[in-house]
Amino acid sequence: MKLLREPLLHFLMLGAAIFAAFAFITRHKTDKPGEIVVTQGTLDNIATGFAHTWQRPPTEGELQGLVCDYIREEAAYREALSMGLDRDDTIVRRRLRQKLEFISDDLASHAEPSDADLDMFLRTHPGLFKTEPLFSFRQIYLNPQLHRTDLQRDESRVLAELRSPGSLGNPSSLGDPFLLAQSFENVSLAEVKQTFGEQFAAGLSALSPGQWHGPVNSGYGAHLVFVSQRSEGHLPALAGVRDQVRREWLNAKRTETTDKFYQALLRHYTVKIEVSEEKKVAQVH
Repeated sequence: MKLLREPLLHFLMLGAAIFAAFAFITRHKTDKPGEIVVTQGTLDNIATGFAHTWQRPPTEGELQGLVCDYIREEAAYREALSMGLDRDDTIVRRRLRQKLEFISDDLASHAEPSDADLDMFLRTHPGLFKTEPLFSFRQIYLNPQLHRTDLQRDESRVLAELRSPGSLGNPSSLGDPFLLAQSFENVSLAEVKQTFGEQFAAGLSALSPGQWHGPVNSGYGAHLVFVSQRSEGHLPALAGVRDQVRREWLNAKRTETTDKFYQALLRHYTVKIEVSEEKKVAQVH
């Protein structure tokens, strides 16, 4: 497994993959014109494909039919290529690209990370795995349409009353009717955003627990908020998120391998991007 993580081996495998890909694409160019060869390997592949589908080997008649279909497909494929039917066909282009990338993906799929690899990935990509802060809070809603120009004055008055000693017996009587709940227990920041919106979530994140604050605005209006408890997000231990870290590590390796694949592939090409004269003039101005 350590050998599979060696960069030199990756480049060698990448070069071999590109060679195999070009050999796959250009194999018909080396065939003799007008000759279709059905090798024993091809016959075995045809029979194996049938067996995987039907859970039994093909009969002699079925195999002959499959070989006949293969020969027709090969002849049609070659004729289509000779007529240029593969050119300027988006579907064909995408399918050929996909087949090339399958080779690259196959290389990445053989890599298996060690716990040290996963732990390093976890610590260098904390944003993918860090848990969100949790909030327990109460909110008193003030409807801007009801308070109109007196909203700011009423916010200050209600906030002062909430902060005064002995006034928390029934704080809900100080606010306006509201469809959402007044109390929330252990809700994540994502849930707060979904319920109240980004603006309210940002305001809530800045509040210190144990005191009434406000106003905290949302798309609904103004809120006076009391945070009773807040637990900060944290980076979990590898043991608790190992499967998730492994999945993200493999995705990152697949992307890295694909990038290297195209870097090696594009060394064989000179790329020119032609811009019309009109766009050149527009870029100057």
